[in-house]
Amino acid sequence: MIGENELAVLWRMTRGYRLRPWRSPYLKWRIETYSGLHADSIDFKTFWRFAWNERRELARFLKWAGRMDARL
Repeated sequence: MIGENELAVLWRMTRGYRLRPWRSPYLKWRIETYSGLHADSIDFKTFWRFAWNERRELARFLKWAGRMDARL
């Protein structure tokens, strides 16, 4: 379950690209760094496949980021 802090982090991460997160340079960079996929090759299908396959890790990251954000 995603809490309020996690949603706040996700909201900030998708700023400017909320309706099309696969175009976000920040999210592309994060995916490239984590998975090794080249950022230029990330499209709609690749983004959602990655998000689905890594959903547990992404949720874990959001929880961690939410805790770090709450400390500030």
